[in-house]
Amino acid sequence: MADKRIGLPQGTLDLLILKVVSLGPQHGWAISERLEHVSTGVVQVQQGSLYPALHRLERQGWIKAEWGPSDNNRNAKYYELTRTGRKQLDAETVAWRTLSLTIGQILDIA
Repeated sequence: MADKRIGLPQGTLDLLILKVVSLGPQHGWAISERLEHVSTGVVQVQQGSLYPALHRLERQGWIKAEWGPSDNNRNAKYYELTRTGRKQLDAETVAWRTLSLTIGQILDIA
C-alpha cells in the first residue's frame, strides 16, 4: 500500500494544533494521535515538529499549559486554547478556507 502521508504547508501545523486544543485540554502525545486519527493517517506529526510548535504557540499567547497526570499516571503538560488563541484560530480558519477554495477554483479551470 502506498504511503498516503503528505507534507504540511508552512503554518498549517499551528492551525491544526489550535483546532485540536480548542476541543479541550490535551497533552502533546494526544494532540499528535488525534491529528493522525482524524486524518486517517495522512497527518503524522513527529515530536521534532510538534513540541517546537507547541512552545511557539505558547510564547505567542495562543495556548497555555498546565502540568497534570496523564491516563497512565505520568506527569504531562496539558495545553489549552486562550482567548487570543480562539481569535487566531477563527482568523486562520477563515483564511485557510478562502485560500483552499480559491486554489480549488484555479485547479478546476478547464
